[in-house]
Amino acid sequence: MTYAIDVSRETESRLDAFSELLLKWNRTINLIGRASEPEVATRHIEDSLQLIDHIPADAGTWIDLGSGGGFPAIPCAIAMQNPPQITLVESDKRKAAFLLTAARTFQLPIKVEAKRVEDLHVAGYDILSARALAPLTELLTLSEHLRHDSTVCLFPKGAKAHDEIGIARETWRFNLSTYPSITNENASILIVKDIERA
Repeated sequence: MTYAIDVSRETESRLDAFSELLLKWNRTINLIGRASEPEVATRHIEDSLQLIDHIPADAGTWIDLGSGGGFPAIPCAIAMQNPPQITLVESDKRKAAFLLTAARTFQLPIKVEAKRVEDLHVAGYDILSARALAPLTELLTLSEHLRHDSTVCLFPKGAKAHDEIGIARETWRFNLSTYPSITNENASILIVKDIERA
């Protein structure tokens, strides 16, 4: 499968293999919506890969909340030459089993936590991400105990991003950069830093 984002032939092959694994598991576990299965390359993998450009080169740790089918972290880990140590958080035990299988299959530097975000106690991740998990205000509150002063938050968002930002600024102060999504003209990527309560 050819991707809009430039990747090596070997990476392309590994991403294709991940897609096949995902679709196989999706027959019995709802990892992605069935309607989006034909668009797994664009709607899920390419949508994930565009985050790579926003990951600081010196980042050593990355936590992804509500990982589900492994987006965005697994495609990024497959495509990056030296990915950081990644923790995937997924409370659904069946989805967590899929994530663990994918991490082992592709020999990725990934640990899976089959817990609720509130039950995690390791703080200070360099990168924090969440895709389609919750509104921005809730994400900032939910992840407060997992961040340090320099944590970079990567949040892919849909058409309501502007409204979410406005609501979040009522209770949080933060520096924000917004980038248009390359896979959906109504979507964007929010890069949130220097977060503190208002």
